[in-house]
Order: sequence, then C-alpha cells, then structure tokens
Amino acid sequence: MVLNRYPWWKNVLVIIVILIGFLYAAPNLYGDIPAVQVSGSNATIPVNETTINTIKNALQNAHVNYKDLQQEERNLLVRFNSTDEQLKAKDIIQSALGDEYLVALNLAPTTPNWLKSLNAMPMKLGLDLRGGVHLLMQVDVDSVIKQRIEGDLNGIAQSLRTERIRYSGIMRQGEGGILLQFRNEDALDNAYSYVNSHFNEFTWTKKTSGGHLDLQGELSPIAIQQIRQDTLEQEMNTLRNRVNELGVTEAVVQQQGASRVVIDLPGIQDTAQAKNILGKTATLEFHLVDTEHDARNAVGGLAPADTKLYDYHGQPVLLKNQVILRGSSITSASSGFGEDGRPSVNVRLGGGGESLFTKTTAENIGKPMAVVYVEVKSTPKIVNGKKTIEYQTERRVISVATIQSALGNSFQVNGMSSQEESRMLALLLRAGALAAPVTIIEEREVGPSLGKQNIHKGVTSVEVGFILVVIFMALYYRGMGLIADLALGMNLVLIVALLSLLGATLTLPGIAGIVLTVGMAVDANVLIFERIREELRNGAGIQASIHAGYERALMTIVDANVTTLIVAIVLFSLGSGTVKNFAVTLTIGLFTSMFTAIIGTRAIVNWLYGAKPVKSISIGI
Repeated sequence: MVLNRYPWWKNVLVIIVILIGFLYAAPNLYGDIPAVQVSGSNATIPVNETTINTIKNALQNAHVNYKDLQQEERNLLVRFNSTDEQLKAKDIIQSALGDEYLVALNLAPTTPNWLKSLNAMPMKLGLDLRGGVHLLMQVDVDSVIKQRIEGDLNGIAQSLRTERIRYSGIMRQGEGGILLQFRNEDALDNAYSYVNSHFNEFTWTKKTSGGHLDLQGELSPIAIQQIRQDTLEQEMNTLRNRVNELGVTEAVVQQQGASRVVIDLPGIQDTAQAKNILGKTATLEFHLVDTEHDARNAVGGLAPADTKLYDYHGQPVLLKNQVILRGSSITSASSGFGEDGRPSVNVRLGGGGESLFTKTTAENIGKPMAVVYVEVKSTPKIVNGKKTIEYQTERRVISVATIQSALGNSFQVNGMSSQEESRMLALLLRAGALAAPVTIIEEREVGPSLGKQNIHKGVTSVEVGFILVVIFMALYYRGMGLIADLALGMNLVLIVALLSLLGATLTLPGIAGIVLTVGMAVDANVLIFERIREELRNGAGIQASIHAGYERALMTIVDANVTTLIVAIVLFSLGSGTVKNFAVTLTIGLFTSMFTAIIGTRAIVNWLYGAKPVKSISIGI
C-alpha cells in the first residue's frame, strides 16, 4: 500500500481547480474606466446599428473622443478616457437620441472580450469601495393601512346593501377599525354572521350596552403585518425598476426593519438625479369633468356631492371623484411633443383598468376629461422632541380635453409645463407608482477618491497579513512552511475567483473577512505539521508520519471549521448588509482554505515526498 500518493484523477482535479481559480480571478487585475450607458426606455425601443451610428456622429460633430463602443444585450456602453469627456458625452448623447433612450453615467470594467466570453467578470465592489450614494428611506406604511380600511368600508357597505341588511351608520374607528351601527338586533346578528364569514381579516365584536347596537371590527395583527410586508415588497420592486432606469447594475435594494428600505447605488455619479427619481411619488389620475354644475358657484363654498374643485390655468373646474384610470394601469410611457408643440407624454396601457377607461370614454364622447397630476411630498419635522414625517398630497390639473372617441390602449397626455417635467413623469410612470409615499431620512455619499482609498487600505491589510503569516510559516516550519505559504496564496486566488463567479459584492467588512481567513487558513497546516512532528519524535518513519499527520488531524480541522461555519451562517441570517458581506467572504474562505490547506498541500507533499525513499523532510524539528 502506497501511503502518500494521490490517484491520477485527484491530481488532475487539483490542477483543474487551480487553473479555473486563476482564470476567474484574472478579470480583477483590470480596472474600471468612465462610461456612458445607453438603453431603450422600454423593451420596444431597440439599441441597434442606427443607435450606434447616431451616437458616433453626435460625438464626432461635438469633437468628443471616446475609447470604444460596445453593445451588451439591450445596453450600449460608450467608454471614455476621462471623466470630463464622459460628462460632456452624456448631454450630447441624450440630446441626439431623445427621450426614448435612457442615458446614464457609470463605470465600466476593462475586462478583455475573451474573458467575458467565459463569463469571467471582476468582483462587484460595494458602496464603500467604489463610491456612490447610500439612501435610507422611510415608507409610510400607515397610509396603506388607512387606504385598506377605506376600501373595506366601501366594500362592507356595498355588500350589506346587496344582502339587504340595513345599518344606520358605518365609519372608521381608530387606526385599523370599523364601526357599524344598527337600529335592531336582527340586523346586528345578520351583519355579524355575514362579515365574520366574508371579512374574516377583521376581529368582530358586538356591543349592545347603553342602548347602542354596534358592531366593531379590528384588523387582526396578522393582517396588519401582511399588509406591511406586501407594501414593502411592492415598494422595493418599484424602486428596483427605478434603479434600472438609472442604469445602475450593482445596486442593492433591501428591507431594513418594519418600514424602511435601504438603497445602495455603487458607482453612480449623478446623485441629484438619483434622489429625485427614487424619492419622488408621482402618478396620474383621469377624471371626468362635472358639466352639470357651474364651477364658479363652488368657489368659496362647498362643491357638489361626489365632486372636487380644482384650479386649471386660473379658472375653476369641477371634477368627479371617480377615478376612471390610475397611473398603475400604465405599462409604457415616453415623453414627446403634442400637435401644439408643447411637451406631452405618450401612454400605453396594459396594467389593468383599461376596460373601464375605454367604456367610460366611449359613453362620454363630446364631454371633457381631466388629467390630474398627483404628487406626495414629505417633510421631516420634530414634534415634542421626536422626529416625525408629515405627508402632503398635491393635486393639480395638467390637462382638460374633450373626448373625441373611445380611448384604447394608446393615447397622449398633454399639459406639461416643460420637457423636463414630461420626461420625469414618463420615467416615473414606466417604473410604476410607489405603493406608499417614501421619505429619504438618511443620505450618505461616498466619493470615488474615498472608495479608492478604502480599496488601497483593504488591499494593504490583506498584503501585510499575508506577508507576516508567510514569514512566520517559512521560519517556523521551513520547507513545509513554504508549501503552506503556497497554498495560502492559492487560497486568496480561489476566494477572489469565487466572489467574482458568484457575483457577490465586496465591501470593507468583506475585506475584513478575507484578512481573518488569511490568519485562519494556516491553522489547519499548523495542526497537520505539529502532528507530523510528533510522529517523527516518536520514531515513526517519514512516510508514516506524513500519512498520520494528515489523517489524524483531519477531524480536528473539520470540527473547528464547522463551528466557525455555524457562526457565519447565523451572521448571514440575522445580520445587516455589511455583516452579511463579512459572513459571505468568511464562509467562502472556510471552504477554500479547507481545500488548499488539506488537499492542496498534501498534493504538493505527495509530489515531493510520496512513494519514494526519503531520508529527511524540512519541517523545522
């Protein structure tokens, strides 16, 4: 029996892993350069040869030089040698292509095409390493619960009328409650039985004391929690769509707590535009104009029932309260110019509700219809020493036009005051309306220069830790220590390769995890080498000592790494974004160090000493 020789397939496996590691770690040797990213505003807008030629001609006429131009799926990347050229080119390209295309500033990797063809891309760098903007947003979830109660009020009232169950009053009660009032006990009992079976998200209680016949309903805690979670998930989905409009490919959008969302936008340079797009809550509503009443009679007094008074270019206008179409039904929107030459928004429907819109416009041909621009603005305030957020909904009529025919899935909205306003509205409609108003309560910007400084410090810490460990192992374990140092270097390569291959984002805490792995990676070799030393002192042969060192230290090494892995899993499950990044790099480091310290070093030892007469080994006895 040959104690220290791997079968051929295991040697081939080690070589293949090493080669793959170097291959997928190689893209990180190349840096980033300034770039402008161009994409269609929606899936129907192509990025093709015509687009490329338009960009080339525009840049050539403006005497702006670019390094190269590359098409990637639906995106187009134009790379530049300097940030100044990049900033000039953005405005030129946007002007040449128009509003049908999204033009965003970004940083592009300089990875060669042959590596890209193998899906070998550099690691994604987090906000603290690449620079960008960090936003913490407060979501007004309570407003959604309030809307839900209002909707249930109407639904319960309509259902009771349909079932011919008479009630004397229905109203909201508290934050999440409904109060129903009755004149007789039979109606109370019938209503109690009905709402319990059809509106079971409420907890219903009959109150008959003091001569009152009331039915009180409170949303259950489970229902409230579900509404909160659904709202946040919908909010994050919409924010991700808006991030896509910005052209940021490595953004992080995640929930924090019960009512907050964190957004990290690494590499973004136009922070003002990012805040404006992400934090803005704007949509459209379509209402019929009330032509049966004179709007001038409502000025300074009460508007007729089911109507609301608005101002339109200095003149009063009465709109019916019923919303015949909401912005959520809009699937595509692009800004342009109407027949009168004023800015407009071209709209395409498909998100639901278009059948009611078409039916209503068909029934009201010749009558006016208004488009209302709805924007929710938030103002942070301090009340009684506590920070609160006050939300204000602003509505203004931007267009009143006569319905000429039944409107289908495509039409145009006029009345924008500027092209910038029409462009912003089109963008927000494309990305979708937010389920609830949001407020930016924390903003942190990290400049590219600070990111580079963080990278330099992080790389330096890894280098210093690596060099100190290499020197210690070489001095203390001599030749075997050099083998461990070689495995340690391969361990770093594999960590970088796996982070790149998995698309994980590296942050400063992630670098800390790598530094910790560097220190821990040689623990396994220390245990193995000390066991070999012990066997040699006890008079065992060299081959038997090597075999015993690796075999008998294995379980101890596995136990130590499993306990660390458990901690890493807990950190990943319960920690925030930065803690999770630390846990990811630590976990990857555990697996790569197990491979390099046990399999890798033993392969080298087997090549040097295995299956042949050896009089001595260099292990620093």
